[in-house]
Amino acid sequence: MKEIEFKRPELEDKEIISSYFRKYPSRSCERTFVNVYLWSRHYKVKYAIIENALVFRSEDEGEFSFAYPAGAADDVKRAIEFLMGYCEEKGQKFSMYNVTPEFFAQFDAWYPGQYEIAYSRDDADYIYESEKLATLSGKKLHAKRNHINKFKAEHDNWAYEPITDENLEECFQMALKWRNENGCEDNPEKNAEMCVTLNSLRLYKELELTGGLLRLDGEVVAFTIGEAICEDTFVVHIEKAYAEVQGAYPMINQQFVEHTCMNYKYVNREEDTGAEGLRKAKLSYRPAFLEEKGFVTKK
Repeated sequence: MKEIEFKRPELEDKEIISSYFRKYPSRSCERTFVNVYLWSRHYKVKYAIIENALVFRSEDEGEFSFAYPAGAADDVKRAIEFLMGYCEEKGQKFSMYNVTPEFFAQFDAWYPGQYEIAYSRDDADYIYESEKLATLSGKKLHAKRNHINKFKAEHDNWAYEPITDENLEECFQMALKWRNENGCEDNPEKNAEMCVTLNSLRLYKELELTGGLLRLDGEVVAFTIGEAICEDTFVVHIEKAYAEVQGAYPMINQQFVEHTCMNYKYVNREEDTGAEGLRKAKLSYRPAFLEEKGFVTKK
């Protein structure tokens, strides 16, 4: 079997990786160059083009697993068969991660009943209807509407702006202050997330990101960053607000969707990673559905 060299995604790989994701889209937040590039700085994630399909390999303590390949169906099948042989040669069990129900249905049709998928609730992406996030209409979102109305009633001097070259540095400084106030240095997961946030601001233009910020009395108190993930879905990768500014989180959420996401039917606000408070907050916005992702292994 020919040896395949997996390499860490770099900025120069943006076009080739993005071209596969554009041609073979998914609503999963992992299927963007931004996500794989920024997080591959913290986890052992590398990629290769195998049988004309894009394959990511994640390694943890010497064990590796593969993301579902991106490519045309025939190429994906050939790539998977190559990976099965690759695992056998390396003495490893074949497994895949971040597999959506749609991808597993394709895979199961090729290998009926031979593999099983275990969905992880902690990894499921929350998908919302853009119009509902912008208008917060209806009885179920009444409390969210109240937060927005209260914020506007209590603050005359607030403003929403798109993130530009002129205000990018202010967002960076706000993120540094947020990091110091939230004990990120003492928590590896929080620290990794904060590094991703700061790098997304450092490379904002290179990564072709879209963002918005919220000012209060001239000071940036919240910002959010995302990108289009497919034709009908925009994904929000990052959202930060000062906890002491009541209503700042609901406000930046609502304003950003209203100003940026209305050309998309859905907004993906990513997973909750199993954090109880985050799960409660994400569910309170009444998602249209969850984009499930699972781990595939042989039965």
